[in-house]
Amino acid sequence: FSLVSGSRSSKTFKPKKNIPEGSHQYELLKHAEATLGSGNLRQAVMLPEGEDLNEWIAVNTVDFFNQINMLYGTITEFCTEASCPVMSAGPRYEYHWADGTNIKKPIKCSAPKYIDYLMTWVQDQLDDETLFPSKIGVPFPKNFMSVAKTILKRLFRVYAHIYHQHFDSVMRLQEEAHLNTSFKHFIFFVQ
Repeated sequence: FSLVSGSRSSKTFKPKKNIPEGSHQYELLKHAEATLGSGNLRQAVMLPEGEDLNEWIAVNTVDFFNQINMLYGTITEFCTEASCPVMSAGPRYEYHWADGTNIKKPIKCSAPKYIDYLMTWVQDQLDDETLFPSKIGVPFPKNFMSVAKTILKRLFRVYAHIYHQHFDSVMRLQEEAHLNTSFKHFIFFVQ
């Protein structure tokens, strides 16, 4: 799946992670979307009264994955092996990839390759029912918070890369308002 035509790997974009309609997670997502629509992002990230923190974090992690996937998808023609030979966020921050399974020792790679690795890895985490259970009554694992924090930390790097390396392209595409709102929402959530 690719939002832009070209010779890019079709693996870079992951299908949107769907939350089953009618599920409790779906209702939480609808609550989040409704409060987001109010324009008050601080309120939108607050745990609804009586809700499970892990469920709330899971639903929002999926939502941020989908948002970042879409935002990055709009600028892939500008983020190439040639233009971004290293995954970075300015001259002081360079990110090397390791997933602990297939790539144990961090490797230096281009931004498109890093983001492909990242999106594949996150999708695998989200699809793992032992980490992100979708059925009511199935408990989250004891290490869920740690897993979610790692995912969110790594997704932050995509925002950082877009801002530092591609904001001019985002502005040419007139997508800066969407990027800024998404990023602000993300920052309020992870604080």
